[in-house]
Amino acid sequence: MAALVNPEPARDCPLCARLVDYRRENQAANPDWYNGPAPSFGAPSARLLVVGLAPGRQGANRTGRPFTGDHAGVLLYETLIKTKFARGDYQARTDDGLQLIDCMITNAVRCAPPGNKPTSSEESACRPFLAARIAALPNLKVIVTLGDVARRNLLKALGAPASAAKGGHGAEADVGPYHLINSYHCSRLNTNTGRLTTEMFEAIFLRANEFLVR
Repeated sequence: MAALVNPEPARDCPLCARLVDYRRENQAANPDWYNGPAPSFGAPSARLLVVGLAPGRQGANRTGRPFTGDHAGVLLYETLIKTKFARGDYQARTDDGLQLIDCMITNAVRCAPPGNKPTSSEESACRPFLAARIAALPNLKVIVTLGDVARRNLLKALGAPASAAKGGHGAEADVGPYHLINSYHCSRLNTNTGRLTTEMFEAIFLRANEFLVR
């Protein structure tokens, strides 16, 4: 797995023209927002990596921290606190004092895409950062993917075929040195429709902990 020197893209990353244009639109409309590739959150000693798809416009694109400020972040961070992968109180802002424990959160695509939907070419352009992020975590053992798009991007970042890990909530596979666990994304759509419940999501991280205590 090839790694970049820096696993975090530059604040003014120029790789995807559409995302750069969208970033500039947001900068003009909301100059006090972060408006850049959302950096990973957590310690480089983490043994658990959580991979989302892309920052939300009013979430990480606004705050500069993954899943912070949007609906999905409420369930994610509250679940991480419950399962001992985080401590503190999630208050949807970067100065809330929340700390991750043995965990890092990143996205397959680092810049907010229009309509929350990156294109396949944008996923490909950003994938080397995901590969580099993984390579920069020497203690990494378990990776939780939030949704099948994140799962597919992760497999490509690992140089593994799509058949290496099945989709669906709770699907698991060993790929190289990592144990992969896929979850439905903690989006408002999934939680409001009951496709993903709090108990289902919590079970994913309890399962991840089982592998880390072995």
